[in-house]
Amino acid sequence: METQNVTLSLSKELLRKVKILAVHRGTSISGLLAGLLEDVVRGEDAYTEAWARAKKDMESGFNMGTGGKVAWNRDELHER
Repeated sequence: METQNVTLSLSKELLRKVKILAVHRGTSISGLLAGLLEDVVRGEDAYTEAWARAKKDMESGFNMGTGGKVAWNRDELHER
């Protein structure tokens, strides 16, 4: 996979904390950020796919086992 460098501006305090976090995770700052960004993109892709499936299901409808006929009314469903 071909990579490309990017420039990122962070506050000195945040950069210090990120360096410490990267060391604790046994990686570099670049590796840490690349992993986090990959997670964000993967999550977004999964959401988009799930939304497309849900939209398709909603458009095609669901078989509720009624044959398209309603055999009850609201009052019957909410009898007390």
